[in-house]
Amino acid sequence: MSTTTDPGTLTPRDAHTPATLTGGHLAGLTETHRELVAARAPWSRVLRAGEVLTIVDVDGNQAVDFLAFAWPDTARAYSAQATLAAAGGVFLTTGSVLLDNEGGPLLTVVADEVGRHDTLGGACSQESNTLRYGHHTRAQHACADNFMNEASRYGLGKRDHVSNVNWYMNVPVDPDGALGIVDGISAPGLSLALRAETDTLVLVSNCPQVNNPCNGFDPSRAEMVVHSPEAGAR
Repeated sequence: MSTTTDPGTLTPRDAHTPATLTGGHLAGLTETHRELVAARAPWSRVLRAGEVLTIVDVDGNQAVDFLAFAWPDTARAYSAQATLAAAGGVFLTTGSVLLDNEGGPLLTVVADEVGRHDTLGGACSQESNTLRYGHHTRAQHACADNFMNEASRYGLGKRDHVSNVNWYMNVPVDPDGALGIVDGISAPGLSLALRAETDTLVLVSNCPQVNNPCNGFDPSRAEMVVHSPEAGAR
């Protein structure tokens, strides 16, 4: 098992086990990786088919931007359009299947303590910050930077950046179709779990946005926990 403590050691308040980590979706699986991701930082991993990634909102109200690609066939990327068309709704929760641009399943949400997650709001960038909040924000670090830096480790570039999932971000849709980014509905220690349906590269940006309420104007930590089938069980 791998553990990192650079982003800050978990306090007793943080260290309780989220309910999703003890659910039936982990039957027959063993924890193989646990990593605390600092506020504003990226993270990535290739999940093997059958592995379960649990994402924990450690301090509460933290948006976790997320991209997924089939591995090693990264031309098959997460598709928000295919996913929402198949789901028949605009929010992701337990049972949602993240589909690629060919309609194939990448990951399934197998547990969710929050209830709904966004895949419409996109990732913050220097350009979008400047447009929305003014030129003084252009130098601010953004999710697009995290994604590009992390994606480069796998031979991916700017052209590979597709629409992303925003775990824990609250983006209500008004009857007239308008979107808003408002205070989150998560809380410290809540989590969701994703099962890889095929070998999948996942990229995370622990969102650094400070100009809207998606992180409560105070970006915080997230924890990544991977459970794997025991040897020979895959």
